Amino acid sequence: MRTLDETDREILRLLLADARRPFSDIADRVDLSAPAVSDRIDRLRETGVIEGFTLRVDADELSSGLEVLVTLDVAPVDAEAAYESLAGHDHVEHATLTADGDVTALARVPDDDVRGFVDGTVGLGSVRDLTVRVVDRQEWSPGLGDADLAVDCVECDNTVTAEGESERIDGTLYHFCCGSCRRNFLDRYERLDEGT
Repeated sequence: MRTLDETDREILRLLLADARRPFSDIADRVDLSAPAVSDRIDRLRETGVIEGFTLRVDADELSSGLEVLVTLDVAPVDAEAAYESLAGHDHVEHATLTADGDVTALARVPDDDVRGFVDGTVGLGSVRDLTVRVVDRQEWSPGLGDADLAVDCVECDNTVTAEGESERIDGTLYHFCCGSCRRNFLDRYERLDEGT
């Protein structure tokens, strides 16, 4: 299985800066043809590195409300539900759930009513502590560094390295850490397909 090379990383950086950048422009910058860039982007999508292309909107131009960074201390059993509630809310731009159970959200709160927003979204009854900071400025700037693929083997969940293998089955690309996992998966797939 191929890993990310510097050309893949540069293509990702260019797309992070402008997801609508034409393949011909990317091709000029990475010294490839536009079809080769298209193939690489298709491969990055197929392996799950690129999940989709999104639109970033300047919320200051579209809505009113107070931009705040809200941190909730909730019971560990409530952390996942609180995170999901905030992450799915229209007024939340970013939400995080930390390993120790804190939930943080960057939100634009309508009517500047943070307590009402938290109560309506998560429910104040599950919040042990609430910290609110008014945001002065923020910038979203994801970085790649020297990132490499971290695809999991569909058979054993180990990380697939450069020595791994891939197989397309009925139009879906599957990744395996080794030939043994690929054979086990294919054998099971064929048995299921045959109904045995």
